[in-house]
Amino acid sequence: MSATARPATVTPSATRRRALAVVAAVAACVLIWVVGRLSGVDFTVKNPGQPEAVVGLAQVVVFSLVASLLGWGVLALLERVARRRAAVVWTVLAVVVALVSLAPLAATDATAGAKVTLGAMHLAVAAVLVTLLPTRTR
Repeated sequence: MSATARPATVTPSATRRRALAVVAAVAACVLIWVVGRLSGVDFTVKNPGQPEAVVGLAQVVVFSLVASLLGWGVLALLERVARRRAAVVWTVLAVVVALVSLAPLAATDATAGAKVTLGAMHLAVAAVLVTLLPTRTR
């Protein structure tokens, strides 16, 4: 048996699982937005120094998809660099990023319903990705 560390490998089933994780994260975000919309949440937001905008379904899909793919990319990079500790490092990083992503909501001028719904979307994407993206080692 060799004493050298082997690089982490991602199997096709792991790639498929990660792709499904991205789809699930986007779907969770969309579901929360739809429930908010059906509940009468006004998604009009005004951030300091920016014009008023309405958070629509297209923005929800694009931003949750981009964030999910970035998360996957960072995890893949960490698997090459940190190997055995990649999942732990990525999970800590993902949780920190998710919590930091909530900070701008405090400065956003929007209804309480919009802030709660937007915050829930951030946390839902993070929860799905943290749960499903890393490959757990035994």
